[in-house]
Amino acid sequence: MTDAMTAVAGPGHEPEIGSLHHLCRLLAEAADAVGEASRYASELALGTRLPRAARGGAWRTLLRTITDPKGLGWAPRGRGLARIGRLAGVFTSRESLAVSLAVTGLKARIRAAAVNHPELLADPDTARVLRAVEGDRQREAIRVFRSILGNKGAERTFALLAPSFADILAWNALTDENPLNDGAGWEVATGRTLTGAEPILGISGRVWALLDRGPGRAEPFAASPALTERLDTTGTIAGYVRNIHAVGTDGTLLVQQVAGPDGVGRYVVQLAGMSGVSDESPQDLLGAVHAVARPSTPYSRAVSKALRGLIPSGSEVALVGHSLGGITAMNLAADRDFCGIHQVTHVVAIGSPIDGKRPADPRTRVYSLVNEHDVVPSLEGRSSVSPYALPEQFTEFTWTDDTHAFPLCHAAERYAHNLEHEVPEVSALVDADLAPFRGRVTAARFFRLYDR
Repeated sequence: MTDAMTAVAGPGHEPEIGSLHHLCRLLAEAADAVGEASRYASELALGTRLPRAARGGAWRTLLRTITDPKGLGWAPRGRGLARIGRLAGVFTSRESLAVSLAVTGLKARIRAAAVNHPELLADPDTARVLRAVEGDRQREAIRVFRSILGNKGAERTFALLAPSFADILAWNALTDENPLNDGAGWEVATGRTLTGAEPILGISGRVWALLDRGPGRAEPFAASPALTERLDTTGTIAGYVRNIHAVGTDGTLLVQQVAGPDGVGRYVVQLAGMSGVSDESPQDLLGAVHAVARPSTPYSRAVSKALRGLIPSGSEVALVGHSLGGITAMNLAADRDFCGIHQVTHVVAIGSPIDGKRPADPRTRVYSLVNEHDVVPSLEGRSSVSPYALPEQFTEFTWTDDTHAFPLCHAAERYAHNLEHEVPEVSALVDADLAPFRGRVTAARFFRLYDR
């Protein structure tokens, strides 16, 4: 890796971020190509595809190719004997060329993050973690990380490592002795977003879906005068985020009906984030993990049921969500049945891991607003300083402030403050695009959401 960094930056110079990102993408492509070559060679050597006439010397050559450190390393891939061989390599810490390339790409991404975030290397503790990562000293990196948690607390540690958190998790997944999380590590390392499993334990998304099977339910209720008086009616993105903070995370959904500048009635759905562990609310921790991996959850189903009886079919709808609320907003926008009823023109996700999701309607505009020290938006594998661009429908705005503490920098109230004071230009751009939804609020409806 050091030679690669020198080649990009030149001796004694800081790496240029564009060149580093190009290098990251090249390494990921090379890792993918070598991985496919390993799979093909494994199928020939350990499967039934090799012609009988070619067996013997050819078979021994193929076997050496997928086991020799001078070839593809320990590289069995596929089913049957290849799968057994791969597991044996994981449990005995054998190296493969494909994984080595993928890990080198992750190291380059961590180095690129440090260019934009010098505090990663300026802080002596996080610098020790990253040096251990760069030197393949996995146990030392984990030990240092745990000591930082003990000395500085999770708040500062997670905030400082947030720009590289997903890459560090992927690096650990690819090099630890747990075969279940390899797929997740591979997805992150090769520029994909997590779809099958999470990168820590490797628990499949299917398992989370099985555990989180509630049908979702919504009941309208009359909010207290104190809450209704606190609601922001300016129609600004900062105002919507303040409303999300006001309704809290106890399972409350807010829908504001607005008479737009052209007199047309439109609806702004405001979705709050995670509540913790709950037996009734769909906004619990289980629902949050499930929502990242799967498009339909009890939270999205409860919101869909609430809106079906409230919003006339074909009406224009803007979905604004914070954290889990932003994930749920994207899940709804990706639902063809939901979009067949409601015209979702905008999704604004604040502090949410949504980069792997796509709206069903190509006309839907998606805004992702991210504080770069907020670790939550990177939990689906793509960090805010990723070398990979987002689709044309997406507009991502990122920034930093002086909090450098998590979860403070993730709080809805803090995001509202950022949008008003630290990045007013971001607010102005989003507000301009949401202009059709600015006008007199004609009604505010509240729903209590339940898992079952």
